[in-house]
Parts: sequence; structure tokens; C-alpha cells
Amino acid sequence: MPAIITDQFRILNAETFVQSLTGIGTTANYYYTFLGHPNPRNVEIDNYGATDWIINPPDPKDSFEQENTYHDSMLFLKRVNSSDVSRIIPRYDWSTGVTYDMYRNNYDINNGAPQSNSKTLYGAKYVVVNSEFKVYICLNNGSEPGNTAGKPSLVEPNFVSTDPQSQTDGYLWKYLYTITPADVIKFSTEKYIPVPKEWGDVSTLAVKNAAVDGKIETAVIKSRGSGYDKVGSVTTGTGIIENIPIKGDGTGGEVAITISGGEITKVEVTSGGTGYTVGVVNFTVTDLPTKLNNGTGGEIEIIIPPKGGHGNDIYRELGTHRVMIYSKYDTNSDFIIGNDFSRVGIVKNPTKHSSNQLINTSTATNLGALKLKPQVASASTSEFDYPLNAKITQHLGVGNTAVGYVASWDRDTGVLRYYQPAGLSKLSTYGYELLDFVGGATASPIVSVGGTANLIPDAAFHQTNTILSGEKHIDLGQTFNFGKANPDVERYSGEIIYIDNRAPVTRSASQKEEVKIVVEF
Repeated sequence: MPAIITDQFRILNAETFVQSLTGIGTTANYYYTFLGHPNPRNVEIDNYGATDWIINPPDPKDSFEQENTYHDSMLFLKRVNSSDVSRIIPRYDWSTGVTYDMYRNNYDINNGAPQSNSKTLYGAKYVVVNSEFKVYICLNNGSEPGNTAGKPSLVEPNFVSTDPQSQTDGYLWKYLYTITPADVIKFSTEKYIPVPKEWGDVSTLAVKNAAVDGKIETAVIKSRGSGYDKVGSVTTGTGIIENIPIKGDGTGGEVAITISGGEITKVEVTSGGTGYTVGVVNFTVTDLPTKLNNGTGGEIEIIIPPKGGHGNDIYRELGTHRVMIYSKYDTNSDFIIGNDFSRVGIVKNPTKHSSNQLINTSTATNLGALKLKPQVASASTSEFDYPLNAKITQHLGVGNTAVGYVASWDRDTGVLRYYQPAGLSKLSTYGYELLDFVGGATASPIVSVGGTANLIPDAAFHQTNTILSGEKHIDLGQTFNFGKANPDVERYSGEIIYIDNRAPVTRSASQKEEVKIVVEF
């Protein structure tokens, strides 16, 4: 049997997702964006095999096996707050000379929007943002017989009145809202603009309250007809006839038509009425004022507004089945610099290390860390090097070797952060067992790079910061015990719900990354 999932279901899914992110009406959830995969060229880290990740990042894989590799390659996380989430719609900047679609309630597979060729309203090009970030919908684009696609827009809409406003170019616009400067920065892109988070709040209440359920705003001429005559007109077949009723299931609607040369040349809604879900204008003796007689073939189309009227429900009217999630990664002790990331993702409800308690901090790291020191007291950590993404090992006993990769190395602090892909356990060299690095209350095993013995964990280090010189403190972001710090995140905890593989980006101390993730339902 033929069936569809409607657009309203998609909008509902987006709303439910936003509520889950913000905790509205749900059990508290904690969502985090994350950056990861610092060394996509290494096939031991992932299950993609050999590939030129820089030129052509591979499509993400969706499997339980691959999910674990996403966890393994995770570097650091940023909490998603309610202010970091917005429903969005496609962006169309108003531009002179462009013909826009108009709002219609009957776009479908058999009746597409003429400008966008969309088979649904929400794919039509009927919403614009002006140069001041005011958002409008087009209620009439000058559609008429012989030019059903409409006319070019020549006058930029720029008003905040709650009533639709006609322009000299024949367009009828309805003002909806103004995008705030903060939302412009966080949620506007070349392709999308945000909609208000709470429709009907202080900033949008006037527009919402002005909405009238079933109020007609637009009527268009489908057929001009011929032979129409205004009784008593100076010139036969010329004049304006008012008070023509809109029949249907509503009340109070009226239009006025202009007759010229016996044809209908203009139609205007003079009273929108209320309660219409269907409306018609009949050119019969009983429905027309006595001022109009003769003539045949005239036809007027009444455009029915969305449920509640224009401006009542912005999410239904604009089709908000997309959500944008924003994160900004700047200078933070949890965010390493110097290395690459080639993956962006979202994880839901990760837990704390060695715990089933949800992480609820603003940032977190998924990297283990070692505070290292030279074996010779007179030496300095600045004399030693652990290259980025180099393989490091720590011999823990006969047949037991911890192995991982360098995520970051700070010669001044002696702090080495590392990651351990599960794929390393497949290597017979390390006994098919993935062991973690250790500190120690006494002498700790040497941490080697490239097979060369280097430094050892500082067993006396038990703090979250270190003093370089004088009063200068550097926050390390992790708690160390006997020179070892565990990740903030329990391994493989939380649900990976979004993955984006990208060409590698190198983080530096002088740059900040803004991540804007679009989820479409």
C-alpha cells in the first residue's frame, strides 16, 4: 500500500531532538561535540585501510565495530548547551531582480513551485532574509495568467509591521522575525539561517498574536475572463468592484476586483475574514454585487494560510526539519594544539572514567597523560622529543608492553598526552593485548619512542598544574597521581550519533575552530 512519512513528522523529530539536547521535558541528557582522528594516514588507527585522506576523506561507516574506532580516535570534547542549538531553514538573501516563489498551501508532486521546482512547500524559495537580517515570507509574487511563475522582486522588504505589506513591484511580504546578532554569528551560514528558539517570546510575541486562524491574505487571478461590465461606469467594461464575498467554511472574507476592457486585471483581499480552510470566489449572479453583470470565464484562486494563520507557528510554516549544533574550540587545557584532527562528531551521554556517572563538565579530554622526567636529575625534559603521532611504548614486564601514539608533547611541562587505538591489540609484537601506560609510587618503567629509551613518569607528581618558573602556573586540565592521568571519559561510553570525516586540520595556539553541525531529519 502506498504510504509516506510526512514533513510534519520530520519537523516533530527535529523538535524532539532539540528537546533532548536542551533537556526540555526529558530526562537530562548530555551531548558533546568532539574532534578526533589525529593521524588518518595510519591504518592501525582505523578500519578504513590505506586511503588518501587529505584529498578524499572516506565516507563514515556505520557499524558497531567502527563505532569503537570513533571512540578510540576521540581527542577532546565540548559540551552542547541549550544556547548552542537552533532549528534552521535554507538561506535565501533578498536580491533585486530575482523572482521568488510565493507561499502556497498546495505545492505537491503534481503542482511544483515554479522557481525552485520543489514538490513541497518547504523546498520552495518563498522565505528571504534582507540586508538587516529581517526574515519575510512572500505571500504574493505577482502571479497572474500568462505569468504564473511571478515577477522579479525589485523592492527590498524592510519593515516590522505585523500586517503584510505590498510593494510597488507587486510583491506582498509578511514579516516574521529578526535574527539576533548572536544567532547570526553562531547559526548563520551561506546555506542556512536560524529561526527563533522560543516562538512567542518577548521578541516575537507581536507577530504570533497578530496571527488569525484561517485569515485570507492572498488571492490571485487564474483566468481573466471577458465581457465583464461595471454597471454605471463611465466607460463600459471598466471599474473596481468591491465587497465580493469569499465563500467557503470561513466567514467575513472579501475581495475587490478591477475590470479593464471587460477583463479582470487585478484582485485584492480587502477583508481576510477568519476560519477558512477552503475558499472560493464565484462569478454568479447570486454571489456578485449588483454592480457587476455580464461576462464569463473569470476565476480567482484563494490561497489558504497555514493552521493558526501566518506567523502563528513558525516551525510548521517554515518547515524546520533541520537542526544546527554549534561548538567553539579555543584555548583550553583539554584542547591540545599542534596536532591534526580529521573527524568531527557528536556523542551522547559519555560517562566519567571508571564510573557510570555522566560527564557534565563544559569540556573533557579523551587522552591519557604522563608527567615525565629524565632518569638523570641534572637533565631537562626540554632535551627530549616525542614527535607527534609517533609510536610510544612502555615495557611493563615479560610479554607485557603498553603501546600508543603521541597526541601532544610539551617539553616545558614534561606532559605527554597519548591515544591508544584498539587496532594496536591486533599486533603480535605487543602480545595481542592493549595495556595502558602506568605511573608508579617508586621507579616507573621508561616511556620510549621509536624504540629509544627516553623519560620515565614522575612518581612524585600529584596535581593538576605545574610551576614553570616564579609565579607562572600552567593548568594541565587533568589530575595526576604518581605521574599518570587518566582520560576524563570512560572508554567506549556514550552513543556516537554523528560522524563527519574531513581533510586534516592542524590546531595552533593562534586559531579557534567553530564547528557547525547540521542534522537533517
